[in-house]
Amino acid sequence: MATTNQGNTTRNTQSGSTGSLSVLSRQSGSTTHHSSVGVGPKFVPALSEDEAIGQARLLKALADPTRLRILSLLSRYEGEVCVFEIVESFTLEQPTISHHLRILRDAGLVDCRKKGLWAYYYVRREALNRARDVISGIVS
Repeated sequence: MATTNQGNTTRNTQSGSTGSLSVLSRQSGSTTHHSSVGVGPKFVPALSEDEAIGQARLLKALADPTRLRILSLLSRYEGEVCVFEIVESFTLEQPTISHHLRILRDAGLVDCRKKGLWAYYYVRREALNRARDVISGIVS
């Protein structure tokens, strides 16, 4: 390994079986410079990692045309809508609607109550308000 001093720049050349590797490093002379020791970042996200994950799940649930249509359908009715009536309102098959309803439930946007063989879905208004607050918090 050969070291050549050129001003404040040190050039290390190392030969090996794969050829030569050059590394440039900046020397700061006699003063030692420690970057960001004891200094916090200039910009800090307003959200924690966990908050961002939860909000992303909520927004992802809203970012689908079928799920938005299901929410629109459920929002039009103050009470509960039977899953059979939801399926009947779409051209999609029952398993596909159930998949979308599960995503909406996991995000907390809808919930359901079982009566016998049927599940009755309803919108959780506080979750829609939270989604509105998430979006408002991003743009303000």
